Amino acid sequence: AKMAAATSELLTGWCLFGLALLAILIFCWVYVRKYQSRRESEVISTITAIFALAVALISSALLPVDIFLVSYMKNQNGTFKDWADANVSRQIEDTVLYGYYTLYSIILFCVFLWIPFVYFYYEEKEEDDGNTCSQVKTAFKYTLGFITICAILLLIGAFVPLDIPSKKNSTEWEKVKLLFEEFGSSHGLTALSFSISSLTVIGMLAAITYTAYGMSALPLNLIKGTTSAAYERLENTEDIEEVEQHLLRIKSKCRDGRPLSSRDRRTVQQLEERLRTLRRRERHLESIEKSWWTKFCEAIRPLKIVWGVFFIIVALLFTVSLFLSNLDKALHSAGFDSGFIILGTNLTNPLNMLLPVLQTVFPLDYILITTIVMYFIFTSMAGIRNMGIWFFWIRLYKIRRGKTRPQALLFLCMILLLIVLHTSYMIYSLAPQYVMYGSQKYLVQVRCDTFKKISNSYLLYQKRYYQCIVTRTYLFLHKFWFFSAAYYFGNWAFIAVFLIGLIVSCCKGKKSVIEGEVDEDDSDMSDDELSVYYR
Repeated sequence: AKMAAATSELLTGWCLFGLALLAILIFCWVYVRKYQSRRESEVISTITAIFALAVALISSALLPVDIFLVSYMKNQNGTFKDWADANVSRQIEDTVLYGYYTLYSIILFCVFLWIPFVYFYYEEKEEDDGNTCSQVKTAFKYTLGFITICAILLLIGAFVPLDIPSKKNSTEWEKVKLLFEEFGSSHGLTALSFSISSLTVIGMLAAITYTAYGMSALPLNLIKGTTSAAYERLENTEDIEEVEQHLLRIKSKCRDGRPLSSRDRRTVQQLEERLRTLRRRERHLESIEKSWWTKFCEAIRPLKIVWGVFFIIVALLFTVSLFLSNLDKALHSAGFDSGFIILGTNLTNPLNMLLPVLQTVFPLDYILITTIVMYFIFTSMAGIRNMGIWFFWIRLYKIRRGKTRPQALLFLCMILLLIVLHTSYMIYSLAPQYVMYGSQKYLVQVRCDTFKKISNSYLLYQKRYYQCIVTRTYLFLHKFWFFSAAYYFGNWAFIAVFLIGLIVSCCKGKKSVIEGEVDEDDSDMSDDELSVYYR
């Protein structure tokens, strides 16, 4: 009966996993198709973007699953369940570890091979529409640089020893032998961990840039809403009339046959470009005002405000918890050389207090941790969408509905893959004990022996601690102390950028209903791409 119950629970779990995977794929397809340009869409870039985005979302969901599995093997009183013997526990641990191996290997494959190859292939295709073989060769030539970087990271992680040999008189051969023995004993975990940690540092920079801003901008945009399409049309019509009158005044100077001065010609050219942009805005505003989607958004406006308030509460909870956790490390850790790692919690934070309370009611703690992880991902997507793709102070691409170039979508998915890698450490910073052990409890057995003496009696207590199982994600987090130190300083930068973004978002007014949809560098043909969304 117990075996049948375990089998039933396993089948239920696999069915839920299949449904979740299907939902993720549908969401990725809708998201990519919503933002990609219809005129420049390519099958290979679309498939790559959908696959990479799905890998990012699946990888972010692995942390709650890992925490749930180590917690599920124990009862509330601290004992292991009947089916969770040593072999079964080991199999579950290995299965989760292989899941991390698989997903992290796919992330390395996407970041260092597939996405760069598709990007350079599309770049070559734009420049040369002729020989496909030549385009493939050129794209692969540029991709070799990324492959070389990946190989170097794997080699460094595989053969740089974590423990310095204690023997000072050991030979060079013994040192080399030690390296290979360490690599074999770790089963490649150290090599993969070093490569993933290197990408996580880049993901940390992306999270500081995009996620911190998205966590402040997304909730406030939902609360403030957008300006009315009718009001914007009225203002736009007034701007059109003003520009047309200005053009007429300048052109009236040449009615008697005199040519316009160079300054007037430049002004006319600028005004005509401005007029074309205003007329495109007029067409878009008219479509939005008449669309059913606008009416639907107006109807659910109170719901958006509720979601905005909820998101800002989650963001503040996240930031306060991160601040207290970092402050705890600053006050009680061993310092920079240890990576600011601390054992235990000296300064509690709201999330650390909330999770133990929610553990008493299954599955509220898993719902909260999943909500935080997914909130982290979706605010990252919102930050990238609002800011665009930047390289230092140079804007490379814009993310716009129905007008995003394939290269921009590939960049967006790569950035999300890197941010997802940093998500696990961010959650660990907020609740280290929960991420390591979940809701596991250890058993305390009390044996009472009464010894009667003449004047008194006493009790003899003996405590027996059952070993808790650590999550597999923890194995990837603290292999190298210098990465932990970098994450520590990155958390302070994340908090600072969030506060700056919160102040800026509060000071800004309502967004335009066609924010970022119409630019001066757009062509008139681009209007057809957006019209399908406003019917």
